[in-house]
Amino acid sequence: MLNIVLVEPEIPNNTGNIGRLCVGTESKLHLIHPFGFVINDKNLKRSGLDYWVHLDVSEYANVDEWIQQIPDKSRVFLMSSHAEKSYLDTDFQDGDWLVFGKESVGLNEDVLSRFDNHLTIPMSNLIRSFNIANSVAFVVGEAKRQIGLKV
Repeated sequence: MLNIVLVEPEIPNNTGNIGRLCVGTESKLHLIHPFGFVINDKNLKRSGLDYWVHLDVSEYANVDEWIQQIPDKSRVFLMSSHAEKSYLDTDFQDGDWLVFGKESVGLNEDVLSRFDNHLTIPMSNLIRSFNIANSVAFVVGEAKRQIGLKV
Protein backbone atom coordinates (compact mmCIF):
# COMPACT_ATOMS: atom_id res chain seq x y z
CA MET A 1 0.00 0.00 0.00
CA LEU A 2 1.23 3.47 -0.85
CA ASN A 3 0.78 6.34 1.59
CA ILE A 4 -0.41 9.57 -0.05
CA VAL A 5 0.11 12.64 2.13
CA LEU A 6 -1.55 16.00 1.54
CA VAL A 7 -0.07 18.78 3.66
CA GLU A 8 -2.65 21.48 4.36
CA PRO A 9 -4.89 20.85 1.33
CA GLU A 10 -6.90 23.88 0.27
CA ILE A 11 -9.37 22.76 -2.40
CA PRO A 12 -12.02 20.17 -1.52
CA ASN A 13 -12.54 18.99 -5.10
CA ASN A 14 -8.85 18.07 -5.38
CA THR A 15 -8.87 16.21 -2.07
CA GLY A 16 -12.03 14.34 -3.05
CA ASN A 17 -10.52 13.35 -6.38
CA ILE A 18 -7.31 12.18 -4.68
CA GLY A 19 -9.38 10.21 -2.16
CA ARG A 20 -11.13 8.45 -5.03
CA LEU A 21 -7.74 7.70 -6.61
CA CYS A 22 -6.55 6.23 -3.30
CA VAL A 23 -9.56 3.91 -3.12
CA GLY A 24 -8.97 2.79 -6.72
CA THR A 25 -5.27 2.09 -6.16
CA GLU A 26 -5.62 0.71 -2.63
CA SER A 27 -3.51 3.54 -1.22
CA LYS A 28 -3.93 5.22 2.16
CA LEU A 29 -4.61 8.95 2.35
CA HIS A 30 -3.02 11.05 5.10
CA LEU A 31 -4.35 14.58 5.58
CA ILE A 32 -2.43 17.16 7.60
CA HIS A 33 -4.30 20.14 9.10
CA PRO A 34 -5.15 22.92 8.67
CA PHE A 35 -7.46 22.41 5.68
CA GLY A 36 -8.91 25.10 3.46
CA PHE A 37 -12.33 23.45 3.77
CA VAL A 38 -14.49 21.39 6.09
CA ILE A 39 -13.94 17.63 5.67
CA ASN A 40 -17.67 17.07 5.12
CA ASP A 41 -17.77 19.76 2.42
CA LYS A 42 -20.26 18.86 -0.32
CA ASN A 43 -17.61 19.41 -3.02
CA LEU A 44 -15.30 16.95 -1.29
CA LYS A 45 -18.05 14.34 -1.26
CA ARG A 46 -19.04 15.15 -4.86
CA SER A 47 -15.47 14.66 -6.10
CA GLY A 48 -15.01 11.48 -4.08
CA LEU A 49 -18.50 10.36 -5.00
CA ASP A 50 -19.71 7.42 -3.00
CA TYR A 51 -16.18 6.03 -2.73
CA TRP A 52 -15.29 8.16 0.32
CA VAL A 53 -16.77 5.55 2.68
CA HIS A 54 -14.21 3.03 1.37
CA LEU A 55 -11.23 5.35 1.83
CA ASP A 56 -8.50 4.47 4.32
CA VAL A 57 -7.77 7.95 5.65
CA SER A 58 -5.97 9.44 8.66
CA GLU A 59 -5.90 13.05 9.79
CA TYR A 60 -3.13 14.76 11.74
CA ALA A 61 -3.19 18.04 13.65
CA ASN A 62 0.19 19.05 12.19
CA VAL A 63 3.31 17.81 10.41
CA ASP A 64 5.04 16.81 13.67
CA GLU A 65 2.19 14.47 14.61
CA TRP A 66 2.34 12.84 11.17
CA ILE A 67 6.13 12.44 11.22
CA GLN A 68 6.04 10.62 14.58
CA GLN A 69 4.32 7.60 13.07
CA ILE A 70 6.57 7.11 10.00
CA PRO A 71 8.58 3.90 10.48
CA ASP A 72 11.28 4.60 7.86
CA LYS A 73 11.91 8.24 6.95
CA SER A 74 14.15 7.21 4.05
CA ARG A 75 10.99 6.06 2.23
CA VAL A 76 9.34 9.51 2.33
CA PHE A 77 9.29 11.32 -1.04
CA LEU A 78 8.39 15.01 -1.19
CA MET A 79 7.13 16.46 -4.46
CA SER A 80 8.47 19.89 -5.34
CA SER A 81 8.68 21.83 -8.59
CA HIS A 82 12.12 22.99 -7.35
CA ALA A 83 13.58 19.48 -6.97
CA GLU A 84 16.15 18.24 -9.47
CA LYS A 85 15.42 14.49 -9.45
CA SER A 86 12.42 13.26 -11.42
CA TYR A 87 9.89 10.89 -9.92
CA LEU A 88 10.49 8.82 -13.08
CA ASP A 89 14.07 8.15 -11.89
CA THR A 90 13.00 6.79 -8.51
CA ASP A 91 12.59 3.17 -7.40
CA PHE A 92 9.36 3.04 -5.43
CA GLN A 93 8.48 0.33 -2.92
CA ASP A 94 5.32 -0.85 -1.25
CA GLY A 95 4.70 1.31 1.81
CA ASP A 96 6.37 4.45 0.44
CA TRP A 97 5.12 7.90 1.49
CA LEU A 98 4.36 10.34 -1.35
CA VAL A 99 3.98 13.87 0.00
CA PHE A 100 2.29 16.80 -1.73
CA GLY A 101 1.91 20.39 -0.53
CA LYS A 102 -0.73 23.09 -0.68
CA GLU A 103 -2.23 23.85 -4.07
CA SER A 104 -1.21 27.51 -3.82
CA VAL A 105 2.43 27.24 -2.68
CA GLY A 106 3.49 23.59 -2.44
CA LEU A 107 5.52 22.33 0.51
CA ASN A 108 7.13 24.88 2.81
CA GLU A 109 10.85 24.94 3.65
CA ASP A 110 10.27 23.51 7.12
CA VAL A 111 8.72 20.33 5.70
CA LEU A 112 11.24 20.08 2.86
CA SER A 113 14.17 20.38 5.27
CA ARG A 114 13.05 17.35 7.29
CA PHE A 115 13.53 14.83 4.47
CA ASP A 116 16.17 14.12 1.83
CA ASN A 117 14.09 12.68 -1.02
CA HIS A 118 12.74 15.57 -3.10
CA LEU A 119 11.23 14.75 -6.48
CA THR A 120 9.81 16.74 -9.37
CA ILE A 121 7.42 15.99 -12.19
CA PRO A 122 8.94 16.99 -15.54
CA MET A 123 6.82 19.58 -17.35
CA SER A 124 6.95 22.21 -20.04
CA ASN A 125 8.38 25.55 -19.02
CA LEU A 126 5.11 27.10 -20.24
CA ILE A 127 3.45 26.20 -16.89
CA ARG A 128 4.47 26.60 -13.23
CA SER A 129 2.90 23.38 -11.99
CA PHE A 130 0.30 20.69 -12.57
CA ASN A 131 -2.97 20.45 -10.68
CA ILE A 132 -2.32 18.54 -7.44
CA ALA A 133 -4.80 15.78 -8.27
CA ASN A 134 -3.04 15.24 -11.60
CA SER A 135 0.35 15.30 -9.89
CA VAL A 136 -0.74 12.65 -7.40
CA ALA A 137 -2.11 10.53 -10.26
CA PHE A 138 1.19 10.75 -12.19
CA VAL A 139 3.30 9.67 -9.23
CA VAL A 140 0.91 7.02 -7.88
CA GLY A 141 0.57 5.59 -11.39
CA GLU A 142 4.33 5.22 -11.77
CA ALA A 143 4.78 3.82 -8.27
CA LYS A 144 1.98 1.29 -8.83
CA ARG A 145 3.46 0.33 -12.21
CA GLN A 146 6.73 -0.46 -10.46
CA ILE A 147 5.18 -2.23 -7.48
CA GLY A 148 2.38 -3.90 -9.38
CA LEU A 149 -1.30 -3.15 -8.86
CA LYS A 150 -2.85 -6.08 -7.02
CA VAL A 151 -6.58 -5.53 -7.24
